[in-house]
Parts: sequence; structure tokens; C-alpha cells
Amino acid sequence: MNILLTPLQLQTLLCYAAEMGAKSALAKTGHIRPYLKKSEAFRRYGRKNVEHWIALGMVTPRKDGDHSAAWRIDRMEIDAVSKSREALRYL
Repeated sequence: MNILLTPLQLQTLLCYAAEMGAKSALAKTGHIRPYLKKSEAFRRYGRKNVEHWIALGMVTPRKDGDHSAAWRIDRMEIDAVSKSREALRYL
């Protein structure tokens, strides 16, 4: 199976992959938190986008406790969804 990509498409995909790899390394070494609070995800990606991705099951919010615990979202999971949506614009 041959997939033909233009140089711009290949450059974009490699840039996204490098960015995701860097974020993964930073999260594993403790320089950035591996999870975002739900409110922070709303600010970064837009409330409608995050709620839509959650409704579609593309992003899974997690809660550490019962009543007053904050929702958190895996940074790599939501970033992968966001980057894949951006990549669709180029392909």
C-alpha cells in the first residue's frame, strides 16, 4: 500500500510527532504534569471541542475520588486528538 504525501504534509506530520514525543518525555521526567484539569483543557482546546471529544469517547475524563474531586484528562490523549484533527486539515 502506497501513501503519497506532499512535502508539506510529511513535514507537518513529523513536526506533530516530534512535539508529542517531547511532551511525553517531559511528562515522564516530571517537568510537566501528565494530566490536565478539565478547566485547563477547556482553556487550551475550547470547551465545545473538549465536551464533543468526551461525548464521542475520544477523550476519557477521570475522577480521583467522590464528591469534590476534580476531573482530570490525560495530556497525551487530548493532545493526540487535537493534533489528529489538525492533521486532517492538511491531508
